[in-house]
Amino acid sequence: MPIARAATRAAVRLGAVALTGALLAACGGASDGAPDAAGGKVTLTVDLFGSFGYQEAGLYAEYEKLHPDVTIKQTDTEDEADYWKSLQTRLAGGGGLADVQGIEVGRIASVTQQQADRFQDLRAYGAEKLKGEFAEAKWAAATAKGGEVLGLGTDVGPEALCYRTDLFARAGLPTDREELARTWSTWDGYLELGKRYREKAPAGSAWIDSVGSLYSIMIGQEEERYYDASGKLVWDTNPALRTAWDTAVEAAQSGLSAKLDQWSPQWNQAFAAGSFATIPCPAWMLGYIKGQAGDAGEGKWDIAALPGGAGNWGGSYLAVPKAAEHKEEAYELIAWLTAPEQQAKLFRTQGNFPSATGAIEQVADAKDPYFSNAPIGRIFGEAAKAAPVQVLGVHDQNVAQQITNALGEVERKGTDPAKAWANAEKGVANTLG
Repeated sequence: MPIARAATRAAVRLGAVALTGALLAACGGASDGAPDAAGGKVTLTVDLFGSFGYQEAGLYAEYEKLHPDVTIKQTDTEDEADYWKSLQTRLAGGGGLADVQGIEVGRIASVTQQQADRFQDLRAYGAEKLKGEFAEAKWAAATAKGGEVLGLGTDVGPEALCYRTDLFARAGLPTDREELARTWSTWDGYLELGKRYREKAPAGSAWIDSVGSLYSIMIGQEEERYYDASGKLVWDTNPALRTAWDTAVEAAQSGLSAKLDQWSPQWNQAFAAGSFATIPCPAWMLGYIKGQAGDAGEGKWDIAALPGGAGNWGGSYLAVPKAAEHKEEAYELIAWLTAPEQQAKLFRTQGNFPSATGAIEQVADAKDPYFSNAPIGRIFGEAAKAAPVQVLGVHDQNVAQQITNALGEVERKGTDPAKAWANAEKGVANTLG
């Protein structure tokens, strides 16, 4: 997925219904976006995948209070792949687009390299003045070769591990976050602890939600994943990717997974049911866990540093299509939403780790009572500083989906890993043409 990523995948997202193209078109249509004839008010439409946390954190309401002539209407699609497919259809047709569209970090290279003519260059509204407010890599990723600024960064996805202290205690495992970080300082250590958990785990509880999430968090630790720095597709020869694959396969074959499809209703329900004891946890996952586990989960979760070093999984952008009805007003909104003050507030309430450098400084001392008062500012701040600057490719998200699909075959069907890998190769070839 938003947070991030995600970007964040927070509470309201859980009840979101994947919207049809027709409904999305209606939400971006002239009847919604046009100024009100009586009051001169403008309705800005915002179309996202999942929830970026803006409604939950009260940011839309705050913006509307500051701008009485603006009403914000958000729609969202729970699954990012469905969202992206629908967005491509509407971009091709030129209609049904919202004033603001969310872009996942795995898609931003597609926007800058293949679709720059379909998104507004935000320099027209003075965006170049904001460059110094963002992490250099975050800003550069949304800048096209011609210098066009095609999106403003929301969150990034520094990684950690979230775990259920109550389930750990019942299985006789340590619960202290610092001790655990030492115990699973490597992924081999993490799997070994998982095998100990499996022996005494409460009925119906696995070590991890899915091997797809394990793969995703591991590949997020790498600078080069699917493409190399020259832009060449190298996923099938990348030794780091193969290590992540092999580790995920071992977890599946060792019976450590709850075998849940991420973002599925069953996966959502599992947070409250205690169906897994650990979950790879980029910062945006915090809000998602709170939304799914609910009040009953408060104090049962904690966060520890990630095995194998820091990484990044997710993060998003806000962009304005050229076909948007209210481009200037849309820019003003996204500039405000991504400003340091709002990013800091979003992290403190939803867990989306900021991409604005000023906000990172503001949240350094943040703790989260829901996660056993974990020092989330320090944990994710240190991870963000140490995370590699990743090479982004046009089809990152497509390749990743085929790999996680293949891992799902190993996990749920017992497919031979070699056959599943071959299926991933075929899937990538078919997807990329």
